[in-house]
Amino acid sequence: MPNKVTQKSAINTDGFKMADTDDKIKLSDAQRAKIERNRQRALLLRQARLSSRPYPEPKLSTTVRTEKSCSSRVIDTGAGFLLEEDEEEEASKQVAIVHEPGPVLGGDRVVCVECNKGFQDSFIYRTFDYQVCDECKDNEDKHSLIAKTEAKQLYLLKDVDFDRREPILKHLVRKNPHNPRWGEMKLYLKLQVEQRAFEIWGDQDKIEEEKEKRDENKEKAKHKKFDKKVKELRRAVRTSLWTKELGGHEHGYGEETYDEDSDMYSKTCTSCGHCLSYEKM
Repeated sequence: MPNKVTQKSAINTDGFKMADTDDKIKLSDAQRAKIERNRQRALLLRQARLSSRPYPEPKLSTTVRTEKSCSSRVIDTGAGFLLEEDEEEEASKQVAIVHEPGPVLGGDRVVCVECNKGFQDSFIYRTFDYQVCDECKDNEDKHSLIAKTEAKQLYLLKDVDFDRREPILKHLVRKNPHNPRWGEMKLYLKLQVEQRAFEIWGDQDKIEEEKEKRDENKEKAKHKKFDKKVKELRRAVRTSLWTKELGGHEHGYGEETYDEDSDMYSKTCTSCGHCLSYEKM
């Protein structure tokens, strides 16, 4: 019997046994081709198993976290999965709080027009440039705020009186309390608005006289429009009656006469005595 040759085998990276370098075996071309076919088939089976897995294999990474991952936080939904919420989006949902700057200390003190005492800073002085301290501020009457629309109706002012006439009146911008979707309101200091109105009209009595005059003009325009419609209706009705056929008789009217009480003109047919009344526009 032939002696058995002991071979030391090694395993390559693909999982196949390779002959040791010390004991080399001579293979035929057919055997080498078969080995290559088996190796290719094994590679295809391995790739198929990897692609059929539900989750990819975890990969170890030593990279530094990006800015997005650092600024996001994980939220457990309790439904078997996690959500990442960006802190920037969370911050945008929060209401922006505006902090008013503090008073500048060490400057010249301003004298209050109400109590004649010096003060460093106040809300009315900082917002409307009117020298009143916070202790003398009267929000209900004297130092109350008024909306621009109401001020225009109450004091008969125009937009140019607020925005272009020197000195330009300062104002606050606030959201509409009735509906936040409407436009923003401009609030003015009522005392400054009154002073601006008196510069234009003179005093409160003249403002009231102008209001009455405008109301009278509105009433006159309303009556004039109504009278015009009535006259148009009368003319349409009388024209239709006048053009109606009267059995072939043609009237021969004489001279027209005018009635001052009814403001009407009339003329009478000389043959049948038919009287035609009309008014001139």
